[in-house]
Amino acid sequence: MKLLIFAGPPSAGKTAVIRQIIRQLAGEHAVAFLKIDVVRAFEDEELSAEFGIPARKVYSGDVCPDHTGILVLRDAISWADDLGAGILIVESAGLCLRCTPYTTQALGVVVLSAVGGTNSPLKMAPMIALADVAVVTKIDLISQAEKEVFRERVREVAPDVDIIETNAVQGTGLRFLMKAIRAVPDITAPDEIVLRGMPPLAVCTICAGKKEIGWQHHFGILKTLDSADDLYRGE
Repeated sequence: MKLLIFAGPPSAGKTAVIRQIIRQLAGEHAVAFLKIDVVRAFEDEELSAEFGIPARKVYSGDVCPDHTGILVLRDAISWADDLGAGILIVESAGLCLRCTPYTTQALGVVVLSAVGGTNSPLKMAPMIALADVAVVTKIDLISQAEKEVFRERVREVAPDVDIIETNAVQGTGLRFLMKAIRAVPDITAPDEIVLRGMPPLAVCTICAGKKEIGWQHHFGILKTLDSADDLYRGE
C-alpha cells in the first residue's frame, strides 16, 4: 500500500487535488481516505459518496491537529490495509504552517494556492521544505509573471522540491503528480515509519489551561517581545 500525505493551508485546494487523484487512479488502486480536522469536516463524506471509497475523519478538538494526525496514523495504516487498499490518502487540517506531518515511507505533497500571495511560501517553510512535491493551484487566476515569482519563492524554501502547477478543478498539469504517485514505493515496514522533521513544541502552561496574557504569568517555555526570534527551531 502506498501512503500519500497532503498538507497545505486552508482553501489551497487540497481536496480538489485529491479528487483528481482518486478519479485518475481508482481503476489502478483501491483508495482509502482519512481527513484530520479540528471541529468539522465533510471531505470524507463527499469523497465516499462521489467515489464509493472507504473514508473517515478524526477531530482533534483541543489538541493540535497535526499532532493528532501523528498519533492516529499507525491505526489508519492498519485500517486501510485491512480493507485491502492500495493507496491511503491522508489530508491534514492545514492550520499550523509550522507543522510537518510528512513521514518516511510516504509521498509528502504540499498544496499551495497561487492567489495566496507571492510571499506566502516563505511563511510556511517547514511545510514546503520537507515535502517531495509542491502542487501550486489556481494558476489560471494569476499572470505569468506572478507564477514565476511564486515559483522562485518556493525554490527559496526548497530548491529541490518538484513543483507542479495546476488548475485543480480541471486537473491540468497533474500528470506529473500521477507519475510521482505511481513511482512511490509501497510501505514496507509500518512500525518503522517516523516523522521526517521535528514538530513544534506543544508543552506550555497555556496548553495546560492558563488564560492569563503576558509571559510573567507563565513558566517553562517563554517568549518576550524583545527576545530572540529563534527561541526554538527544531532541526
